[in-house]
Parts: sequence; C-alpha cells; structure tokens
Amino acid sequence: MRLRNDKNVFSRLTSNQSTGTALDKSDESDCPFTDVSRGVISPVGGLKGTRTAPLQCVAIAEGHTKPVLCVDATEELLFTGSKDRTCKLWNLVTGQEIGSLRGHPHNVVSLKHSPNTGLVLTASASCVRVWDIRDSARCVRTLMSSGQVVSGDACSGLGLRSMSSQGELQINQIALNSDGTTLYVAAGNAIFELHSGWGGSIPPTYNLEPPHYDGIECLAVQDNILCSGSRDNGIKKWDLQRHELIQQVPNAHRDWVCALGFVPGRPMMLSGCRSGTLKVWNMENFSPIGEIKGHESPINAMCANSRHIFTASSDLVVKIWSGRRR
Repeated sequence: MRLRNDKNVFSRLTSNQSTGTALDKSDESDCPFTDVSRGVISPVGGLKGTRTAPLQCVAIAEGHTKPVLCVDATEELLFTGSKDRTCKLWNLVTGQEIGSLRGHPHNVVSLKHSPNTGLVLTASASCVRVWDIRDSARCVRTLMSSGQVVSGDACSGLGLRSMSSQGELQINQIALNSDGTTLYVAAGNAIFELHSGWGGSIPPTYNLEPPHYDGIECLAVQDNILCSGSRDNGIKKWDLQRHELIQQVPNAHRDWVCALGFVPGRPMMLSGCRSGTLKVWNMENFSPIGEIKGHESPINAMCANSRHIFTASSDLVVKIWSGRRR
C-alpha cells in the first residue's frame, strides 16, 4: 500500500493547486522480527467539511493498544512508540507493520531514526535505547539521563522506582540534528547534548534560558535551530551555537504544546497540542500559516517526510495527512 502524491504536500499548504492521493497495494517483504499480530495502515476517504482545510487525512495506522506518544518517518518507513511500551516499525509501501521493539521499562515517550546509521533510538523512563534494526533488532547501547552511556541494554528489568533511586530523571523528549551526530535529550528543563559516538559520560551542557514557565514537552532540531514546546502553551526558537533565544510565541496554542516537527526542505514547522489542533508555521518570521483539528485526543508527536505529515495521538492511531484536494 503506497502513499503517493504527484506534488509535495507542503507546496499545497499555501497554494490552490492540488491533486488526489492514491494508495496502492504491493507484496510485503520478509522481516526477521515480524510479530504474529500486526498493525495495518488503512486508507480513508474524504471527510465531509474538509475540502477547505489545509490538510486532509488520507490514511490511518492502527496497531497499538494504548496511546501513541511518538512518531518518526523516512520515505518508506514509519516508526511509532506508545504507552503499550513498544516501538512499532511500519512499511509505508505495503501498509503493514513489519516489527516491534519490546522490553521498554515504561512508556515509549520519544523516538528518532538516524538516517546515516540506520539506528533507531527510543526513550523510556530515564533511558534512551539505541537499536540496530538492520538484522536482528538488537539494543546495542543505552544512554542514561545522567549522561552515562553503556554498551548493550542497561534498562532491561529495571523499574521506574529503581531508576529514580539511582538519581536518574524521567526523559521527556529526544531530538537528533540533521546528520545524526548530535543527540539532544530533554529531562525537565535540562538539555543534554551528546556528540558523535554517544560514548562515555556526558553531563547536561546547558539549560534553556530564559526557561519555559512549565515543563518542556517537545523538541525539534534543524541545522543550528532548536525549537521547544511546553506545557505553558508556548514555543521557543533557540540558536544552538550561541545557546540564545531567537524568537518565541507565548501562546502558540490554547493548550499544552505536545508536538513539534520541521518540514524537510521547507522553512516550515508543525506543532500539535493537547486539544488535538495541528498548526503549520512559517519559520522565517515565526507566523502561523494554517491550522486544523487533527484529532479529538491530544496530538503527542508529529513528523513529516517529503510527501506526508504524520500525527500520533492518544486515540491509539497515527494519522497520515496530505494536501487538500480541489
């Protein structure tokens, strides 16, 4: 099942020209860690009243048994993490779930795919697990909230109580820079900056100053820009080289800002909030381009590839969005 568009979805956000979306079926390839019971990505028809909306939901990924908290995507793969303590891998070509990374100590609150290495990073409790999914889906490294980096799976069998007693903090969000050499980890208002190799022991390098008025819920990184969203309903834009605040929108949403994501190749950013609203921003002047009610439940995470926008929600699904149809 391939999600196709003749034109890039983002070029249609500010244009009247658009085309339809086709979803085709194809055979699924074998995978060494495929589950017996798998999720599917199903196409959806046009909904009444959405013709004038800037985006239209064209497909839904269903398979998690609890709220979906995080999402990442390439052109052909989708990665989702949930309160069911799993990270699922999906084939966007076939529309099938092809594997599930298990054994997390608690909710999978954030995840990132590193395009240069092919590794998948999943955050749960105070751990970030690094998975090699190329052959056997092994956890090859564990990054702790304290900055310690150890080989293998250091979180297996540990509970939240035992980790907190060891001085570790709950990780809220992770983000990778564009070339995958620097990992940013948010725990409370502290930001950890781990450079290439992710080895040794690295203390928090800086805090966001001036800080948000409440906890940081989401991060997004593009080049030397870091954006943070918070429970204070605001979004801040930071210069990573100078560690300085560039711009901010104090009331970007009417509720917690729970999700941020940059649009590849475009000066645009996506944001989602606890009330289910999705917004698109022009990053050149930090002004809103458009918005849509994406979910009836909180939007917990979002991302984009060159064709589609993906939103993960507490309603147990990931919605896949395309540009509006004429």
